[in-house]
Amino acid sequence: VQLQASGGGLVQAGDSLRLSCAASGRTFSRYAMGWFRQAPGKEREFVAAITWSGGSAYYADSVKGRFTISRDNAKNTVYLQMNSLKSEDTAVYYCAADHRSPQAMGVMTNGIDYWGKGTQVTVSS
Repeated sequence: VQLQASGGGLVQAGDSLRLSCAASGRTFSRYAMGWFRQAPGKEREFVAAITWSGGSAYYADSVKGRFTISRDNAKNTVYLQMNSLKSEDTAVYYCAADHRSPQAMGVMTNGIDYWGKGTQVTVSS
C-alpha cells in the first residue's frame, strides 16, 4: 500500500482544514487507517484512526471533539477534518495504514505497516 497525504497549508487559529490521504493498491479496505503528526523538536504522535469499515474511530485526547477521521473505500481515500485549529496543531501530518485495530495504532506506533509522506499544517495564532 502506498499512501500520499495532501491538503495541508497555512491557516489561522480557529480555522478549519481537511486533509486527504490517497492510497494505492487493491487491499486498501482491509486496513485500518490513521493520522499522525510530528511537530518540530517533538516525537511523532498519534492523532486519529479508523477501522477498515469506517464504523469506528479512535482519537487522541488533544483532538477529540475538533477532528474527525473518515474514509471512502470506493475512492481509496481517508480524510481528516480539522476544525477549531490551534497553534499547537502545527505539525507535519502523516497518514498510515495498519492491519491492527485503531486503538493498537494509537498505542504501538512503532509497529505501523505503512507510512505516507507528510503534509505540513501551520496554524498561526
